[in-house]
Amino acid sequence: MTDPYRGFAASETEPPRRAAGSGSGAVRPVLWTLLLLCAAGNAVTSSISGVVVAVPLVLGLATLGCVAALVVHHRKQRRA
Repeated sequence: MTDPYRGFAASETEPPRRAAGSGSGAVRPVLWTLLLLCAAGNAVTSSISGVVVAVPLVLGLATLGCVAALVVHHRKQRRA
């Protein structure tokens, strides 16, 4: 007897399985390390008065880039 609550294409609706050694295990720790380094560097260079304005600006943009990369990586891992 078939289950009336199950769709006809059950095998097509299952999420794809990820390979055991997909190689993305080191991406998240590297991004977190870069995020912490950029944020600390931004805080230090922003508090020093003799630093050119471009240095904290670049570090702030790098911090935002790390945050965006972490969000994208998280969403890809959740979808896979």
